Amino acid sequence: MSALSSWAYLSRVIEGPSPHLQALLRAGRDADEIARGVRTRASWVGALLSSTERRYAHAQPEQDLQAADEHGYTLLTPDSTNWPGEAIQASFGVPQTEQVQGACPPHALWVRGAQELPELLAQSVGIVGTRAATAYGHHATADLVSGLAAKQYTIVSGGALGVDTVAHDTALGGGAPSVVVAACGAGVVYPRRNEGLFDRVVTQRGAVITEYPPGVTPDRHRFLTRNRLIAALTQGTVITEAAYRSGALNTLKWAGLFNRVAMAVPGPILGAASLGTNLAIYRGQAQMVLSADHIHELLSQIGDFDAEAVLQSTFAPTPLQQLSHNELRVYDALPTAGQGGREADAVAAAAGFSTGLTVHLLLELEQRNLVARDKRIWRRVGHDTAS
Repeated sequence: MSALSSWAYLSRVIEGPSPHLQALLRAGRDADEIARGVRTRASWVGALLSSTERRYAHAQPEQDLQAADEHGYTLLTPDSTNWPGEAIQASFGVPQTEQVQGACPPHALWVRGAQELPELLAQSVGIVGTRAATAYGHHATADLVSGLAAKQYTIVSGGALGVDTVAHDTALGGGAPSVVVAACGAGVVYPRRNEGLFDRVVTQRGAVITEYPPGVTPDRHRFLTRNRLIAALTQGTVITEAAYRSGALNTLKWAGLFNRVAMAVPGPILGAASLGTNLAIYRGQAQMVLSADHIHELLSQIGDFDAEAVLQSTFAPTPLQQLSHNELRVYDALPTAGQGGREADAVAAAAGFSTGLTVHLLLELEQRNLVARDKRIWRRVGHDTAS
């Protein structure tokens, strides 16, 4: 097992994703050896010579570890028992990632809060979307996350304003853990106004994680790099609201590449706020989801959960919606409730059936308390209900 300081050194001098570092690790070089090779400018480190040229002599891993500890962060590495290796291998191990720039796993994670990442992420879903969330995006996100929290999903997002904030806050309000995947270094709080939210995430069984060492700023390219981790560490990703060029759509791309479940919430067609999500669904880049039950069904093993059955139970059909076509024709042949009735022959004529079939259907409707007979006259019972 390599020294933690070696991993801290590599975290500082090699900004991920780094295919060259991953290639050396796969070839059997450990972190101690690679760190020593970078420091001494050994030729066998190859492309790492040029990529570390400006940083290799100035890194101070012990100071980074101390600074991280002061902010409550611990450095997890592939040597750590709590490294989320199964999730990382499942995502970055798929063959198609070999040809995609940036499709490399993190070489270290700085973690504040819950350290048991495999357990924390075992049943998790990424929730992402625009920073400029509309009222619709806010409500849609809150509704989905509330349902997922009730099913004890860990909610993973990026900690940004807008959809991310709603996702984290709603998860915590529902008693579920949440994970913030930050695009800045350990100890850096961004956005500043979410500092209290991040503290709640940590105290309520969740975690703030980043692949960047202390002090690294939240630059634009790091948000796109961060998105791949949200997709990789979760079973699926839902984008609840995004415009045409929203950076959140980048997370859906990663989810699809990793063979994770990519999902999107449809939105109003008359505005620009949901154009990105609507097009993702239209182009087949994401599966449409309308509820937490839909998400749960997509993330569950086949046969474990049936969202359609839940909908059938929640939105039970009215008595009229349960009628067969012929029963409905006979029912429609009767006057509106309170407007009198008809003899069977008149009902048969209006429905276009024989008298015998009409009487049979009227008796079926009577058993359902939809019609009543007063001597020879048949009438509707109660108030008509729209189908």
